[in-house]
Amino acid sequence: MNKNRIYISLVLLVLSALAVSAQYKFKVSELDFDKIKQETLNPNSRYYYPKLVKSFKSNDTIMNFEAYRNLYYGFVFQEDYNPFRHNDFEGKDEVEALYYKNPPLSREDCDKIARYAEMALDDNLFDIDQLNYYIYALKEKKKYARAAVRQYRLDKLIAAIMSSGRGTEDEPWVVIFPEHEYTIINFLGYVAKDHQELDGGIDCINAVNDKDPKKTRDFYFDVSQMLKETARKFPDDF
Repeated sequence: MNKNRIYISLVLLVLSALAVSAQYKFKVSELDFDKIKQETLNPNSRYYYPKLVKSFKSNDTIMNFEAYRNLYYGFVFQEDYNPFRHNDFEGKDEVEALYYKNPPLSREDCDKIARYAEMALDDNLFDIDQLNYYIYALKEKKKYARAAVRQYRLDKLIAAIMSSGRGTEDEPWVVIFPEHEYTIINFLGYVAKDHQELDGGIDCINAVNDKDPKKTRDFYFDVSQMLKETARKFPDDF
């Protein structure tokens, strides 16, 4: 399934990178995975991972930006981290068919999308596609307050990823799931056309602007930590 063409994704990815940057005023800073590991595994730390997850799942918006960075990147040090697992719950095919359905969706359709999204997000907090679908379903059901909280979480996660670099060869964005490369590219209004795996755990994706096919750009992503942790946890498969 080519998620670049899924209608619902195009509807939901409406914010620009500049808007997020201005809203949260994040600055690009290099990641220190040794420090993140120490903080997220230490029960006495304010960024102890179970504390971060509890805060993230609550309905408040008190987490600071550094907490979001530790939440996202600290996941690689958790036992259930597997960047290549996929959701395959009951009713998946039926729900995915709704992603292509022209609006408006019925309340029953929105309920199905929301239920599936909830199961997927319980399994993986960072399934950004499903978080998008969940927000869409909530808005269609006029659950605006609940949608706003989840939109806030989504914006912060996107900003946390984008704070790790600039998407250039010298300063690539760091991701812990391969699909998040395409999430960032779509978010910026581009559609991926070609993918290359370079030395040193760097991916290069050539993409074309969604509104101007003549405008292309190469985006760079650092997946070295993702590969390192995957090789450590699944040496036979790797």
